[in-house]
Amino acid sequence: MTSVLFDVPGPKARRASRIASIISLAAIAAVVTWLAFLLAAPRESGGITLPGMFDGSRWDIFADAQVWSYIGEGVIGTLRAAGLATLGAIPLGIVLSLLRSSAISWVRIPTAWIIEFFRGMPVLLMMLFILLVGSTGSLGAVVIALIIYNGTLIGEALRAGLVALPRGQREAALSVGMREFQSKMLVEFPQAFRQMLPIIVAQLVVLLKDTSLGYIVGYNEIIRTNMYYLGSYYGNRYMFSLFAVTLLIYLAINLTLSWFARWLSKRTASGGGRATAVPSGDIDPDQEITAAEAEGSTHRR
Repeated sequence: MTSVLFDVPGPKARRASRIASIISLAAIAAVVTWLAFLLAAPRESGGITLPGMFDGSRWDIFADAQVWSYIGEGVIGTLRAAGLATLGAIPLGIVLSLLRSSAISWVRIPTAWIIEFFRGMPVLLMMLFILLVGSTGSLGAVVIALIIYNGTLIGEALRAGLVALPRGQREAALSVGMREFQSKMLVEFPQAFRQMLPIIVAQLVVLLKDTSLGYIVGYNEIIRTNMYYLGSYYGNRYMFSLFAVTLLIYLAINLTLSWFARWLSKRTASGGGRATAVPSGDIDPDQEITAAEAEGSTHRR
């Protein structure tokens, strides 16, 4: 089908696009090859020649089951903090979305101020404040900060989902005798939650990655366990291999969650509504919230 948004590229444009793609791929391949040779080359350190990063002597610690036991503890620490924060952030987001969309101004306006305040505060600064003032311990500081920050974002996503619903949904509920609160809880909110669920899952991916900030406040998540404890114990010789393993673990967890968000987006799209606009790539929660609000303003016209 011919797009009405732009002209179909002609032969010259398609040829130029292919040439640009080939040049880009060649440049990327050259950079990757250069990095591989750079990492594989031996290097001098303190008058001693050390083998390249891909040498087997830099990876032999992973034959030790005890090393994987420590790595597993770091993974569990990361998942524990992310799981506890998720259990708190979703209910907080639901409450904030209902308060933020309230018809009562003295409820809606202070809630908006609170949301904007915590959305603008860096998560690390929030963790440090909670740790120093609340004396909660490192786990408590990480979890509480992630709950507050991500709860406000999830609340905004759900509010945007409520705004994006057609006005007819509320009018139909009110016409059969429901009160405004009943309409919101029984008719509007379930639809908004379903439509914004892929965006909420995408925000939980961000939440999991933000657990890495626990390294600064002394929480034993995967980066602190691998790069600090194991790196200090085995020495700089193994820092690159520990970094690579940590990166692969993070990628495996986050890509799994991202795949789940895309799968959920397709599942929810089958029912129509806002989710049909979510692409197959990674979801940007902020962009989707803005798009939902824009769609809501269109429905209200």
